[in-house]
Amino acid sequence: MASIRKSGGFTLIELMVVVVILGILAGLIVPRIMGRPEEARQAKARIQLESLDTALKLYRLDNGDYPSTEQGLQALVEPPSVGDLPRNWRQGGYLDKGKIPKDPWGNEYVYLCPGIEEEYDLISYGADGEPGGEGKNRDITNHDVD
Repeated sequence: MASIRKSGGFTLIELMVVVVILGILAGLIVPRIMGRPEEARQAKARIQLESLDTALKLYRLDNGDYPSTEQGLQALVEPPSVGDLPRNWRQGGYLDKGKIPKDPWGNEYVYLCPGIEEEYDLISYGADGEPGGEGKNRDITNHDVD
């Protein structure tokens, strides 16, 4: 008598072929995805710098000058109490959420007015939080986003 083979599952070879294919795909795709988080952080820093840049320009329109380094970015969310006090500080401040964002690496943005390169400088020191650097540690400034 001939035996009847039931075909209700996968053979070991079929499963091995699928595992190999998945391994090849993972080997090609994962390295590309793993490099993206750092690019996303740098893009987010540029967007935040643009937002702070816009808020500083609105502050200047209302008050005639940018906040001093001493007043800092905090002048965008609450009226300064030191230095030259603003004449027409906008009720509610100049940032939507009412707080100064930290850069994508969790560090404070550096604000200098007068700046080294322009009227003011806004700087994120990148992943290492230190001036200078290459790659993910590269500084990002408001001059990069213009």
